[in-house]
Amino acid sequence: MTRPTYLYYTATTLDGFIADENDSLDWLLSQPLGEGSLLDYDTFYAEVGALVMGSTTYEWVLRHEGGSGEGGSAWPYDRPTFVFSHRDLQPVTEDVTILSGTPEEHRPALEAAAGDGAVWIVGGGDLVAQFARAGLLDEVMVSIAPVTLGAGRPLLGGRFDLELREYGRNEAFLEARYALVGERA
Repeated sequence: MTRPTYLYYTATTLDGFIADENDSLDWLLSQPLGEGSLLDYDTFYAEVGALVMGSTTYEWVLRHEGGSGEGGSAWPYDRPTFVFSHRDLQPVTEDVTILSGTPEEHRPALEAAAGDGAVWIVGGGDLVAQFARAGLLDEVMVSIAPVTLGAGRPLLGGRFDLELREYGRNEAFLEARYALVGERA
C-alpha cells in the first residue's frame, strides 16, 4: 500500500507570514477571492482524508470557525482531525484527536485515518517543518496575498528547497503549487 500524499495548503503574506503576531488573519479575510482557481478550496478539500494541525491553529478554528459551542456553531471539518500539542486540550468532537509526540510516531494513525485521501497539514509553520523533516510533506500549496506584515507566524519554519510545479491567480492572490525537494544544508 502506498502512503497518502501530505499537503500543506495555506495562504501567506508576501513577506511569508500565515498570521500576524496576535494570530490574526485579518490580512487574509480582507482580500478579494474568487472560485474555480488553481487552488480552489472545494476541489482541494474533496481530496482530503484527514487533517493535521497544531494547537494554535486548533484554538483559532474553535474561536473563529466553530466548535466552541458559541452561537451553536459546529466543528467545521467532517474529516478525522489530529491536533499536535504539548498542552492539555480537549477534543470538541469525536473526529478530533489530541496527540503529543512526533509526526513519525503517529504516521500509522494518520495514514489509516486518511485512507485513500490526502493528509492536509492545516497550519503551523513549525509543525509543517517537523513533517517535512520526517519526509512527510509532499506539496506546499500556497496563496500569496499582496500584503506585508513585517512580523508574525512564519509560513514554514526551517530551510527547505521547493520546486515550482504550477502557478495561477485568484483575484488578488498569486497561487503556487510546489513540490518539496528537501531540507537545505
